[in-house]
Amino acid sequence: MSLTTLLILIGAVVVVLALIVFAFAKQYRKVGPNEVLIISGGRRRTVVEPDGTKKKVGYRMHIGGGTFVLPFIESAQILPLEVFTLTIDVPECLTSRGIAVKAVSQGQVKVGGNEDMIRLAAEQFLSKGSEGMKEISTQILEGYMRGTLGASTVEEVYQNRDQFAETVRKNATSDFTRLGLEIVSFSLKDISDEQGYIEALGRPRIAQVKAEAAVAQAESDKEATVKSAIARKEGDVVKFQAETEISQASRDYETKRAEFQAIINQKKAKSDLAYELERQRMNQQIRDEEYKVKMIEKEHNIELEEKEISRKEKELDSTVKKAADARKYQIQADAEAERFRIEAIAKGKAEATKLEGMAEAEAMMKKAESWKDYNEAAIYQMVVEKLPELARAVSEPLSKVDKIILIGSGDGSLGTSRITGQVAEILAQLPTVIESLSGVDIKKLLENLPAFKGKGETPSSAKRGK
Repeated sequence: MSLTTLLILIGAVVVVLALIVFAFAKQYRKVGPNEVLIISGGRRRTVVEPDGTKKKVGYRMHIGGGTFVLPFIESAQILPLEVFTLTIDVPECLTSRGIAVKAVSQGQVKVGGNEDMIRLAAEQFLSKGSEGMKEISTQILEGYMRGTLGASTVEEVYQNRDQFAETVRKNATSDFTRLGLEIVSFSLKDISDEQGYIEALGRPRIAQVKAEAAVAQAESDKEATVKSAIARKEGDVVKFQAETEISQASRDYETKRAEFQAIINQKKAKSDLAYELERQRMNQQIRDEEYKVKMIEKEHNIELEEKEISRKEKELDSTVKKAADARKYQIQADAEAERFRIEAIAKGKAEATKLEGMAEAEAMMKKAESWKDYNEAAIYQMVVEKLPELARAVSEPLSKVDKIILIGSGDGSLGTSRITGQVAEILAQLPTVIESLSGVDIKKLLENLPAFKGKGETPSSAKRGK
């Protein structure tokens, strides 16, 4: 078998199955809750009549929902269950007294709710539908209306419409039951006649009602006038009383209002004071909290500063102190070297000084020993040789003077002689000055010289003797 033939067979099978499914789906019939599906055909079923008798029928019923209808065996029809509104118009009908009247009524009819009523309605109206039910129901009700009107007077119908409608409904119920229908409601809408009989029936009553209405109006006006006067009087009294009460109430209201206002003001003042105190307390708390926050910030800043100081100390320790220690060590080494150098120099100087001192001492000793051999002329010569140096030292300050103005005293002496005389006087004072400064008495020193000691003369006296 080729692939093409196989595909054709598969397609044909699929089409046949689809047609079968479609056919079966189409045979599944559904109706709403206001409909009855009557399925005819198939096997016969036994049903029980309301009087107890049994009979076989060739149909089945399904109220609402859906059911499967066997194809080629069963057929399905729909019977409506909704309410039908009927308007029954009786154009002309004679009453029991021969009065021709017209009547219009309205009724609502539907198929009964039990299976027996549905079977009866299906047997009577399945092929006619709702229009057939409306037509037959209208004819039945019209006939019973005519019969009830013919057995009643116009007055009875006019005055007792509900009784008339109930009589018609009661009389027609048996016929509707045999048809599988039920009357839901029935009422007489209107009754009239062309001769004016119904209108004439109302005229005496209308006149009586009008007369009674006029009398009642007069009585009413009289009573109204009296009552109006009394009412005005009572109204004025009540008005004045009301005004008095209003004034009193207004006075009491103002008094209470003032009292309440005073209480309100007190409460408000207390509330304002409490609010102010609470506000101050809250502000104080806020300031305390702010102070705490600032203290915490300061403590935190102090910690940060301490850490920063520690960091800087470490940084200084690593950068400055180590370098400073190195410099300190270098300076100490330099100082130690300098100290050693200074000590060496000092030792050298001290040694030199010591040697110089020893040399000077030795020279002085030799001088002292030589002084023993000095004669008066040598000592005198040495002192005289030093006198110019002393004079030069005394007069040296004068060499620094730019200009000297000499003023005569009038005794004939010159200023220059006075200057030399003052220099000589200064020189004469030198032994005393040297003695006060150094404690060395030059005069006594000269007197103790061997050359002058034996003779009992000073160099000055010896000089004068020569």
